[in-house]
Amino acid sequence: MTHPTTAASAEVSGGAKDRAQYGLCAALGLLGAYVLFDASRIGAAASSNDPIGPKAVPVLLGIALIVLAAFYAVDVFRGGQGEAEEGEDVDLGTSSDWRTIGLLIVAFGINAVLIEPLGWVISGALLFWGASFALGNRHHVRGLAIGVTLSLVTFYAFAVGLGVNLPAGILQGIL
Repeated sequence: MTHPTTAASAEVSGGAKDRAQYGLCAALGLLGAYVLFDASRIGAAASSNDPIGPKAVPVLLGIALIVLAAFYAVDVFRGGQGEAEEGEDVDLGTSSDWRTIGLLIVAFGINAVLIEPLGWVISGALLFWGASFALGNRHHVRGLAIGVTLSLVTFYAFAVGLGVNLPAGILQGIL
């Protein structure tokens, strides 16, 4: 069953929504094809501890994107439309909170600048603390303690769990 405002807006726009949805289907299909093409260029890697090789995940993702695009196109063809979002607790009449957005951009920028010289643990702690401050946390010591904890946990999760070494910076040899 279609929503009355959705059906009316589809009639007024002359099917523009359907064209946009078909465009999204095409974009998903092209992305899947590109992922498959890119995966085909991955060389064979023989390793005793990796019998599948590096091609499996990109091939699966490419196939999944193409299948998703096809199912989505069939749904659009049959008249399927997404429900208009009513917003849970968002007041659409208010403007964006540019101060919060600016503070988040500054926190990410500081992290990007400091991650190499100071390392992930310090820059990540500042990132987490800065993001919590931007989003309204005013318990600075607790926010910083949580930021340090999160950055240490993610540092070791990447190092131990994934085998990816994040920059240690000035804490090289300590961590």
